[in-house]
Amino acid sequence: MSSPHLHDIERQVKQAPQLYHRLILVVGHHRTGKTTALRDLATKHGWPIVNLNLALAERLLDLTARQRTLRVARMLDDILAEQVGDVVLLDNIEMLFHPDLQQDPLRLLQSLSRNRTLVATWRGDYDGRSLIYASPDHPEYRRFDDPQARIISMPASDTPSGITSTATDNTA
Repeated sequence: MSSPHLHDIERQVKQAPQLYHRLILVVGHHRTGKTTALRDLATKHGWPIVNLNLALAERLLDLTARQRTLRVARMLDDILAEQVGDVVLLDNIEMLFHPDLQQDPLRLLQSLSRNRTLVATWRGDYDGRSLIYASPDHPEYRRFDDPQARIISMPASDTPSGITSTATDNTA
């Protein structure tokens, strides 16, 4: 892992307490270093890292589809409450996009980031204006214009620059 990845995320984390939504999204496609960056940050700073798919799935197992829809936000809040510290790293957030849960993943993450800094991986794209999850033909496809979060774009590993960072937060 090259230091620019970590440095850019660390800089955003330091600035986050001044923001309305303390949400930092590390955006990129599969195998662009998102999870590695979070693991390195967890090791370096002692910040907790949560596999959100696993933690949420364990809590949703015994619920009906209707109960899952109604309780998922509270369950996420409980998962975060179990973490120590002011910064929490979230990896594997794909379950939030499942159509059966009927959630707005970005709004959910924003609301959870009001009282602590969240750094979450996001498998998709950011074009400088819109945050995209999945491809348009996929049932989990979502497009968020003006995402009101700090965005760190991690291009494919074959891109010479390695990382581009775009900080977007219109709430500050």
